[in-house]
Amino acid sequence: MIGFSDETYIDVASGNGGNGCVSFRREKYVPMGGPDGGDGGKGGDVVFVVRNNLRTLSHLKKERHFRAETGRNGSGQRKYGRDGNDIEIPVPPGTVIKDARSGEVIKDLTNEERWVFLKGGRGGQGNWHFRSSTRQAPRFAQPGEPGQEMRIGVELQIIADLGFVGFPNAGKSSLLNLLTNARAKVAGYPFTTRIPQLGMFRYGDHDVVLADIPGIIEGASEGAGMGFKFLKHISRTIGLVFLVDLSDDNYLTAYAALKGELGAYAPELLEKKHVIIGTKLDEDGTAERLEEVRTAYPDVPVYGLSIYMDDTLPAIQQAFIGMVTEAENQAKKRNFVEGGFIFSPDFNAHYADVPHDAAEVEKE
Repeated sequence: MIGFSDETYIDVASGNGGNGCVSFRREKYVPMGGPDGGDGGKGGDVVFVVRNNLRTLSHLKKERHFRAETGRNGSGQRKYGRDGNDIEIPVPPGTVIKDARSGEVIKDLTNEERWVFLKGGRGGQGNWHFRSSTRQAPRFAQPGEPGQEMRIGVELQIIADLGFVGFPNAGKSSLLNLLTNARAKVAGYPFTTRIPQLGMFRYGDHDVVLADIPGIIEGASEGAGMGFKFLKHISRTIGLVFLVDLSDDNYLTAYAALKGELGAYAPELLEKKHVIIGTKLDEDGTAERLEEVRTAYPDVPVYGLSIYMDDTLPAIQQAFIGMVTEAENQAKKRNFVEGGFIFSPDFNAHYADVPHDAAEVEKE
């Protein structure tokens, strides 16, 4: 049985075009009928289709070769050959297509529903097209164009709003289960989460998608534990949530250690907005440790969490909503500026007494 898979390679090929036909009319009482060979059909395309019900690339490991249908050849009486059928390859949201040899990104399918990757070969023209006053009986036709083929890498990068980062047993899965309908495995030993888990919670009018990735440990940048295998799944997130186990002896250094590992993998991850959540607040002495963490990192919002204390959850939910709405507002503002619609803050006051037409000229 093939389980979760977030990267693989496949061989894809579009269909060849059909050949044009060499044919001549042969009808009773129609002397010198002339050429009537039809055109070949177009080869099928290679098409990627994003399916929201898919969460993994495991189906592409069962079948690695995808070839579109070849176009049919033309025939007499100027009959066109049928176009070849496209080959559709279903992939989950967040899929990235790469060149298998160079690793270069060819296409990010994040905002796509259907994308034509390789076009099929064009069908050849029949001999009917090559008739002329000096060439009344052409005995040749155009062959169909060959399709294209390529080996590509297919990589999944999960789409989520916020990503959970923490050492094993820091409480990431417990928080995900508490906020969403996810049923991530929770147990008292490391690496209970072995594949990324997604969950969504609704707060007011907002839907927030959360991603829980397997725990990382110190030395992950050197391959310790699961290494960086799953860190790519938080590369698209708006913000990060660092979970710190307040009952562990490393409660004061965990945040800095996690940042160090993330920075070794992709420094741009550290530029994301983030918060710290101190977990297991119900255990003895953890309330005081939470205040120590707040003192140690005054520039980062710090929240406390116990899955047995309901009063700790609303502040965390509001923090998550705040991170998402702030990012959305910044994106709207950025689009507003890039669209050329933003003016200086004193624009209205400056043009308060200026006639409308004059104001428009001065703005330009």
